Amino acid sequence: MSHVESEAGTPDRWHAQASTRDREIVAASVIVSCPGRNFVTLKIQTRGGVHGLGDATLNGRELAVAAYLREHVAPNLIGRDAGRIEDIWQFLYRGAYWRRGPVTMTAIAAVDVALWDILGKLAGMPLYQLLGGRSRDGALVYAHANGRDISEASDEVGKYIEQGFLAVRAQCGVPGINKAYGISTAGKPYEPAESELPAETVWNTPRYLETAPKLFERVRADHGNQVELLHDVHHRLTPIEAARLARDLEPYRLFWLEDATPADNQKCFELIRQHSVTPLAVGEVFNSIWDCKHLIEQQLIDYIRTTIVHGGGISHIRRLADFAALYQVRTGFHGATDLSPVCMGAALHFDTWVPNFGIQEYMFHSELANEVFPHDYHFRDGRLHVGDTPGHGVDIDEQLAARFPYLPRQLPVARLEDGAMWDW
Repeated sequence: MSHVESEAGTPDRWHAQASTRDREIVAASVIVSCPGRNFVTLKIQTRGGVHGLGDATLNGRELAVAAYLREHVAPNLIGRDAGRIEDIWQFLYRGAYWRRGPVTMTAIAAVDVALWDILGKLAGMPLYQLLGGRSRDGALVYAHANGRDISEASDEVGKYIEQGFLAVRAQCGVPGINKAYGISTAGKPYEPAESELPAETVWNTPRYLETAPKLFERVRADHGNQVELLHDVHHRLTPIEAARLARDLEPYRLFWLEDATPADNQKCFELIRQHSVTPLAVGEVFNSIWDCKHLIEQQLIDYIRTTIVHGGGISHIRRLADFAALYQVRTGFHGATDLSPVCMGAALHFDTWVPNFGIQEYMFHSELANEVFPHDYHFRDGRLHVGDTPGHGVDIDEQLAARFPYLPRQLPVARLEDGAMWDW
């Protein structure tokens, strides 16, 4: 009998078998907590004692994802090799008759990110190194400045510039509109999901179209041309209205105009492109590469906003980013506080690696959320920088998280002044 065929086997063969056993998934638990706002976290544990975390938060529909994970996904993970990330992704996506959609893709993303976290820990490497190493030293981020009127919003832009931000999103109240999108109350950070049942807001497009250009005229006059400025329409306009706004904002050189019109029909963006050269960003509500295929192939957008947590995880977003790079479309991940620090950590490692990076949205999590989710990323000189902790560098204090149970909250809806439903 040769050495290779001996009963004991070679040391390398024994080590491979032992490693596979150590990677076996033995538990997958769902943690729902509300340290200031609701978060859903998936924790996957291996037989070897290594755990990984994935964000599964879907704002206003958190428990739908939690149930999908507990009842349908977790039982299918037990006994699988945590190192077979691609196979598990394909099993959860292609193996399910009911594909895509925000609940399914958020659940898949949570599994995928947790597995990449485990792989990083097993390899002793930060996630960006697993992806291929650094493409940049830090990820450019933008903050959210808002005000009840134009003057207050411009003042808030100035405060973020003083803090070192190089890019700022500006939103302001609209005259006659009680609760305009993006405007916080009582000096608190903006959080739209503030009631158990959806708040009903009122919208007026003509007043908004009159106000938005005046806002950026004032901000440029107050703060000059060095700061990058962004604006979110939040799907409120028809394509021709969006084209008009994009054209009217051209003198103020926006970094991007976000979600100018609903993209359910991707061809709608052709009309905007015909009338304006203002850069366009879209996609935070997208769940897969198919939601933006026409937009990217026809170069109708400049930035794709699909998030790791809602777009099937690192494995799928990596394919989307590579596809976008063929058409010089860059990434601009959604990064509001409705995504947990777990997602932010994973996104920043992706941002650090991805060649066609554009910018990363960044809203400050509460001190309490940061205590529940200790992390090693930090803000410096207008950019977020990841650490070299193996994995994505974010953990969870489960005992602290357990002190803050789920609090029912839903996103608002919008109506026109005649009572008809509109896009929020």
